[in-house]
Amino acid sequence: MISKSLVCLWYDGAALDAAKFYADTFPDSAVGSVHRAPGDYPAGRQGDVLMVEFRVAGIPCLGLNGGPAFKHNEAFSFQIATDDQSETDRLWNAIVGNDGEESACGWCKDKWGVSWQITPRALTAAITGPDRAAAKRAFDAMLEMTKIDIAAIEAALKR
Repeated sequence: MISKSLVCLWYDGAALDAAKFYADTFPDSAVGSVHRAPGDYPAGRQGDVLMVEFRVAGIPCLGLNGGPAFKHNEAFSFQIATDDQSETDRLWNAIVGNDGEESACGWCKDKWGVSWQITPRALTAAITGPDRAAAKRAFDAMLEMTKIDIAAIEAALKR
């Protein structure tokens, strides 16, 4: 049964592939029910995968194979808090290395166009800390990065 509240993500026929990738990549993620179209529809045929229930990092989602009419953009993103550089690298490389693309300041897109913020907890602590001068140095360092480098953030704090 579909959750009362969830994130609905629109795909052009790739909802099941995306859900499987997320389940293989992110902790606390899984593919749930796969629903097939009971009849032909504008983006597909009877029997095609129409919707996929899945969870990404504990967030319930529904992948809808609605066709090419709508594209993902940066107005929506998943932010994943990472505990160390190894986890940051693993998640970043999984997304970018699977035909995704890098962006700035810890943002990247997967091959389906969904935006991700791979954000080390150390970065969040650095830019929200009580020493506002150190926070600005860490923030300025982040602005120069694609994937976040925790060591560089920590070095900026100490300058």
